[in-house]
Amino acid sequence: MNPDFDVRSAARNWDVDKTTTATPGELVRDLFASDVLTLDQLKTRLSKPAYKSLQATVERGEQLDASIADTVALAMKTWAMEQGATHYTHWFQPLTGSTAEKHDSFLNPAGDGVAIMSFSGKELIQAEPDASSFPSGGLRATFEARGYTAWDPSSPAFIIRHTNGATLCIPSVFASWTGEALDLKTPLLRSVEALNKTVTPALKLFGASEGTRVGSSLGAEQEYFLIDEEYFYRRTDLVMSGRTLFGAQPPRGQELEDHYFGAIPDRVLSFMTDAEMQLYALGIPVKTRHNEVAPGQFEIAPIFEDSNIAADHQQLIMQVLRTTARKYGLVALLHEKPFAGINGSGKHCNWSMSTNKGENLLDPGDTPHENMQFLFFCSAVIKAVDEHQDLLRACVASASNDHRLGANEAPPAIISIFLGSELTDIFDRLVSGQGGAGKSVGLMGLGSSVLPEIPVHAGDRNRTSPFAFTGNKFEFRAVGSSQSISFPITVLNTIVADAVVALTAELEAALEGSDLDTAVAKVVRETYKKHERIIFNGDGYSSAWHEEAEQERGLLNLRTTLDAIEHLNSAKNAELFSKFGILNGRELDARQEIMYDIYFKTVNIEGETTEYVAQTQILPAALSYLSELGRAGGGRAAQGVSQEVGGVADELYDALQKLREQNAALGGDEVHEKAHHMRDAVLPAMADVRNASDRLERLVAGKFWPMPIYRQMLFVK
Repeated sequence: MNPDFDVRSAARNWDVDKTTTATPGELVRDLFASDVLTLDQLKTRLSKPAYKSLQATVERGEQLDASIADTVALAMKTWAMEQGATHYTHWFQPLTGSTAEKHDSFLNPAGDGVAIMSFSGKELIQAEPDASSFPSGGLRATFEARGYTAWDPSSPAFIIRHTNGATLCIPSVFASWTGEALDLKTPLLRSVEALNKTVTPALKLFGASEGTRVGSSLGAEQEYFLIDEEYFYRRTDLVMSGRTLFGAQPPRGQELEDHYFGAIPDRVLSFMTDAEMQLYALGIPVKTRHNEVAPGQFEIAPIFEDSNIAADHQQLIMQVLRTTARKYGLVALLHEKPFAGINGSGKHCNWSMSTNKGENLLDPGDTPHENMQFLFFCSAVIKAVDEHQDLLRACVASASNDHRLGANEAPPAIISIFLGSELTDIFDRLVSGQGGAGKSVGLMGLGSSVLPEIPVHAGDRNRTSPFAFTGNKFEFRAVGSSQSISFPITVLNTIVADAVVALTAELEAALEGSDLDTAVAKVVRETYKKHERIIFNGDGYSSAWHEEAEQERGLLNLRTTLDAIEHLNSAKNAELFSKFGILNGRELDARQEIMYDIYFKTVNIEGETTEYVAQTQILPAALSYLSELGRAGGGRAAQGVSQEVGGVADELYDALQKLREQNAALGGDEVHEKAHHMRDAVLPAMADVRNASDRLERLVAGKFWPMPIYRQMLFVK
């Protein structure tokens, strides 16, 4: 089948009604959070005592009063039906990394052909999905099916709309009958509370008032690819695994550097606008959209939110991108590396800590050298990252992210911190006893009187760093584009909570006989000296850094997922999670088991798909072309091409036999053995098959090639 069809055919599903009477600005103003049941909405629908009780839970973390559940449920049902909802669901985040939902109708028969619409407090607080049908890592056997979802009142309910109606979604946690967390949200909520309990005592030493609460905030940049829907469904590898398992490099990829921040094609911009309108209605403050570096790659980014809300919103962003793309004849690819040889996609998580009074604890202010509170909490982050490199690497580990980490568009697998020149200089001065402001930048002139002088940031940016300070937050750049951000946030909250506890104890000891500034300076100085090895402001891609990091600094270089996740339940990490009540030993072991299992299944699917496509599509295409060449006669050209194609086809056949053997072997009975077999035997065998196949793509006539190629898929119009 000739893949050179008219691109308009691939876009034929783009049949969107473009007529509207409102401007985009008016739509944004009217739509924002219109499909969200906010506290303000509930205030007008609840009695004052019920509202005050719920507000105390949401804003101050007080225990939920179950007696108000019926009142809240009635208000929630009434509002949802006004929005057109007929069903409700407990919307939760199982250990698949996606979301899950089971819909129940508000309708209840009342007898004699009469029905009522009802929703009780009991139904709001708890539901019961099948716990054995989700990954549990051994926490639930197949015959142990009982599990519970429970309402999370700290995240507002919302409406998801579809062509023929709407559903009320109630953010929830998911636990087994025995009480263990079977989801990603429960540990996240526990970590938020742990952060609050550990940071507020430290803040009191700096003069914080009673009632101050601390949480983490997050903004996650989502990168993704778009390809034409018809191309997607003609690529078995994309449908089965989310990435191209075959594909020769096109003559033009991203070499000209012309796609990044370039003009957005009309169809793509229409898709983006549609998706944004839906996200605005869900109260998701998406702020930025642009072309990314690779052709066909784009980014959407919201501004900061409470980390629990941000995690929910990130799942919704991925869902809306996928569903909306289809309306425009497109498919959104969230895989970390859908195309070899060009940039992959990440999800940069911008993390900070803030109080309920709006104070960002990682904002250095105008005089960071004098901002001892900032230096204290910044030191805590430095300590946390150095002591828990293994956890930070493990929480972003996946088979798909292995293709991206360490490549030239992503940070290396070695965890380090970029502080920037000004902050590094301040810490260096503290250690040396100099003190003072150090480097200052000021304003930059642009060489023309018509152009303004612009303020220059105190530090440069470093896109090769996995964990970079970027003004008033840390950017965790190693997170993969397809993954849930809940576990990375949980890890960040927990390790920083642990560091703050230790530094608070040191500060309290140093305060005996000393003023606050002197005591803080002492703690900061000693912390920085001890953990300075984790600071690296240079090129994270250079081979010299890899050598220095491992051999001179003793930093971990956990190159693959399996290298990383074996550290997940180490004695150190088990003690850490248990200490703060985030995950008990069984919960932590289960997560490691699930990560092994997902890795094995992901690569196993890819290996079998590679075998199937090569055997049934690529090899027959090469043989058909050889047959055509044979009919062309005995000229030198036909003979030369035939000999070359035949030689590579033989290589493909031999590589395919080896892959078939490795796919069948599986490597053992235990999931850990199977996972290592996938990494050590199947992935190399897949690479050999791909190498031969991609060489054939450059030799076989286009009309014989059985699938769309990179040249066609990458340039979306």
